[in-house]
Amino acid sequence: MHSPGDKDNGEIEALIQMMSRLPGLGPRSARRIVLHLIRRRAGQMAQLATLLASVAESSRECLACGNVTQSDICPICQDPSRATGEICVVTDVADLWALERGRAFRGRYHVLGGSLSALDEIGPEDLRIPELINRITDENVTEVILALSATVEGQTTAHYIADALAPTQVAITGLAQGVPIGGELDYLDDGTITAALRARRKF
Repeated sequence: MHSPGDKDNGEIEALIQMMSRLPGLGPRSARRIVLHLIRRRAGQMAQLATLLASVAESSRECLACGNVTQSDICPICQDPSRATGEICVVTDVADLWALERGRAFRGRYHVLGGSLSALDEIGPEDLRIPELINRITDENVTEVILALSATVEGQTTAHYIADALAPTQVAITGLAQGVPIGGELDYLDDGTITAALRARRKF
C-alpha cells in the first residue's frame, strides 16, 4: 500500500484529514482508525458507511426539546411518565446525554443550543429561550432546573433565563454541589452528575 500522501490515495488522505477534525482525534489517531477500517473494509467499514449515510438522512432535532432524534418528537418527550412538570435546561445535546447516563432525572429536557457569549457573538436570539418560555405554559411546568456549566458563559446564561422566567412564577433551581467551577457537564462522571442533580438549589 502506498503512503496516504501519494497522489493515488487522495481519497484516503482526505478521509484521514476529515477524521482528524473530529473531537478527540488528531492526525495520528485518525491514520490509525482509517488504516483499521481499510483492513476491515468488507465488514466494519461497510457497516459504518451504511450507518453514517442512514443517520445523515434520518437524524433531526426534536421539535419539542432540541434533542437529536430520528423522529419529529424524541422518545423522552413522547414518554408520558416523564411529564413530571420538571424541565431540565442544558446547553447542548451532549449535556442531555450526560444527565441521562446517570438516570437520576425523570422529567423532560430543553436544549438551548449554546451559551450567551459576547466574544462569539451569541445573543439571546440565537438560543432556544423563547421556546422554553412557551413550554412553561403548554406543558404545565412547575420547576425549571438550570443544569448549565459552571463557566462564566454558563452562569451568565442561567441568570438571563432566570430573569426571563421570573414573570411565569415557575420554581427555578440550579445544580448545586458536585459541579466544579469551570467544569463542563460532559466531562463529569455519572456519580458527580447525580449528586449535583439531587442537591439542586433555588436559583
